[in-house]
Amino acid sequence: MAAAHFQPYKVLFCYSSIRPLAGYCKRPYGLLMSSTGPQEKQWEGEYRERRMLSPSNSPHADVVRFLKWLKKEAKKEGAPLDLDGMAVLDLGSGTGRNSFYFADRGAHATGYEISDTALTFARGFASEAGLAIEYRKQDIGAPYPAADASVDIALDVTSSNSLDEKGRAVHLSELMRVMKPGAYLFVRALSKEADVHAKALVAKFPGPEPDTYVHPDLHLTEKVFTRDSFIETYKQFDVLKLERTEHYATVSGRKYKRHYWIAYLRKPSE
Repeated sequence: MAAAHFQPYKVLFCYSSIRPLAGYCKRPYGLLMSSTGPQEKQWEGEYRERRMLSPSNSPHADVVRFLKWLKKEAKKEGAPLDLDGMAVLDLGSGTGRNSFYFADRGAHATGYEISDTALTFARGFASEAGLAIEYRKQDIGAPYPAADASVDIALDVTSSNSLDEKGRAVHLSELMRVMKPGAYLFVRALSKEADVHAKALVAKFPGPEPDTYVHPDLHLTEKVFTRDSFIETYKQFDVLKLERTEHYATVSGRKYKRHYWIAYLRKPSE
């Protein structure tokens, strides 16, 4: 495990106050697939119908815990964490809840999202609060409109699990390109381990690739990870923390117990 070392950050939430990020933004597979991919329509429909998601600018609890962890690690290094001037990239930013959280604390945030409806909500929340967050319609499984080594913190909150393997390869390559040496990556991904519902979905509604399924209600393709497959996927990064958590997800009025991987990763320093 690499020792934590803190430098001025840039939080790359797919927001471009640092530099123009030639307008794109998206989510997993469809949200993370190409802007013309079939799942883009599904995610757009989800944000309009709100069967699983609802407009909010309140940060995800796991993201709040991640920032607290960063602050504690910075304090150990004797340099209090100051988000001012940091670039945060929010991948699959949705209605902007997590990019809003960082921007409200001084970070330069950029959000990539595929749903026009989600982008409208996100921009509205930012405008009402007077925050200069840039939200772009962008596929996170396609090349990013961001400069090399320009991101201090990247966030992937249950977004890239919807990418296919080709899109995931581009996503990981682009992260390595745009993140600064020593930059941090937060990942929340779907777990296959201990998740009865996930295993049932993979068995009954298999997707086109290993450990994927097509959700019967949402019609979205998602990938689930074992601990080993997660570590293999992110082998280019130093794993600072990896734990499995559980949470009840509500879809079309029904609750399901789901398991997730929460990972704090870091790009190796050169």
